[in-house]
Amino acid sequence: MKHQIFLKAVLCCALVVLVISSAQVSAQSSRSRRSGLYGDWLVKMSFGERQFESILSFSRDAEGNRTGQWISFWGLSELKDVKFEENKLSFVQVRQNREGQSTTTKFTGTIEEGILSGTLSSDRGESKLEGKRSPRTSRAVGSWAIKYKVGEREITGTLVIKADKERNLSAEWQSRRGENQITDMKYERGSLTFKRKSKYGDREFESTFEGTVRGDTLSGAFKSTRGELPAEGKLIGAPLIGSWILEITSERGPRKQRLMVNPDMSGLYGSLPVKKVNLEDGKVAFKLVLEFGERKFEMSFEGKLEESKLIGQLKTSRGSQKVTGKKVVRTFRRRRTE
Repeated sequence: MKHQIFLKAVLCCALVVLVISSAQVSAQSSRSRRSGLYGDWLVKMSFGERQFESILSFSRDAEGNRTGQWISFWGLSELKDVKFEENKLSFVQVRQNREGQSTTTKFTGTIEEGILSGTLSSDRGESKLEGKRSPRTSRAVGSWAIKYKVGEREITGTLVIKADKERNLSAEWQSRRGENQITDMKYERGSLTFKRKSKYGDREFESTFEGTVRGDTLSGAFKSTRGELPAEGKLIGAPLIGSWILEITSERGPRKQRLMVNPDMSGLYGSLPVKKVNLEDGKVAFKLVLEFGERKFEMSFEGKLEESKLIGQLKTSRGSQKVTGKKVVRTFRRRRTE
């Protein structure tokens, strides 16, 4: 009897240790995700009384090496010696001015609890830098051109999915026929589900959708009491959506810049937001209005997609600059730690 009691006590202790260990591993994993490196970081730094915003973008190259970019309105520069261990981050930035002279800046800091902070040091002195990770856009967001068949008749519509600041999804169904209401929109790990109420004259129908998002395609089916209707969708604007590295040439010399086009066709030119990037019949256009104190500075882009390249011109009151852009193809590798 005593032996059985002792054995139960040992088993209970082992179970407690296992639960505590699992909780610690889960907490460590959660902290690791919050303190991860890869992605875009919106950072701010002060020079005197002026504050500037930039983007630090970290990723891996084809060999798995850490890479980084400093992105601002003035252009894009590659970071060197990117190191990240035990939440400690360091890198080197080398900039060249128009006269060919270079300036080296070193950064040392940390990423903890979703905050990137540290010090930039150069021969001009030191400045503090701090920022947060830019929120990632759900892969479900965007305008989807949907097709499905009822009997021999093909039905088409556009499913417009949006996300609010808390990343909650909502959607509307745009069609020439009837009235439609989309509710209970959910997306998780590639799976998309929602409910749809349709009204055509005096008739009303309810259905549910279950599907999968893979890249720029959406496949699934509408289900109701009348049966199941397979549906296929394509992301509108897919050839343009994503990250572009722009080569900009002018009389002042060449420079690089990044254009990020989001699934909802908003974007970022460098670190500056673009309300709308227009794409029609392969033609691309957007505008920016910058304010420096009381002065306003307008810049516009007009170009076209040509054989997976973005070719066009940036225009300002000071003249135009030739632009050639190449889309960034991301390489994904699964690793436990960064």
